[in-house]
Amino acid sequence: MLPSSPLLVFFCFFIIFSATSTTATDHIVGANKGWNPGINYTLWANNHTFYVGDLISFRYQKTQYNVFEVNQTGYDNCTTEGALGNWTSGKDFIPLNKAKRYYFICGNGQCFNGMKVSVVVHPLPPAPSGSVSSSNHTSPASAAPVVLQKGLVSFRALVVAFASIWFGSGWI
Repeated sequence: MLPSSPLLVFFCFFIIFSATSTTATDHIVGANKGWNPGINYTLWANNHTFYVGDLISFRYQKTQYNVFEVNQTGYDNCTTEGALGNWTSGKDFIPLNKAKRYYFICGNGQCFNGMKVSVVVHPLPPAPSGSVSSSNHTSPASAAPVVLQKGLVSFRALVVAFASIWFGSGWI
């Protein structure tokens, strides 16, 4: 009988998903500096490429800071009016499910001290194909791998988030 442990579960998920070619990335805002005032998050974001299905993670002191997803006006003016999302756990994993520009700010006034980041999320790159088709016709059968690939990326993002929460990552 196998021992029942979280580590065993993690390794099972790891083995299952390491065989596929597309992986979701967890982008930790500010890397080892986390979500804090006085950091150039524009520079950080410009050094990352974000794809649909990736995660953006914020790590911070939950008693001091928070994260709001806002529109461009909220981002430019550091306001949370009409916010699209609000996170306060100190270890926030936010899925990037659409190809678009996302705007995040700290809602307790620290946005004015640089705690804001904007990222552009790109569509998934097309799956590699074995042959080039001269036809523009797409059959439902040929569309299935793309749907399956997107579903796996989203599921993998959830697995990464679950594993990070379950095992912790040494952050605050």
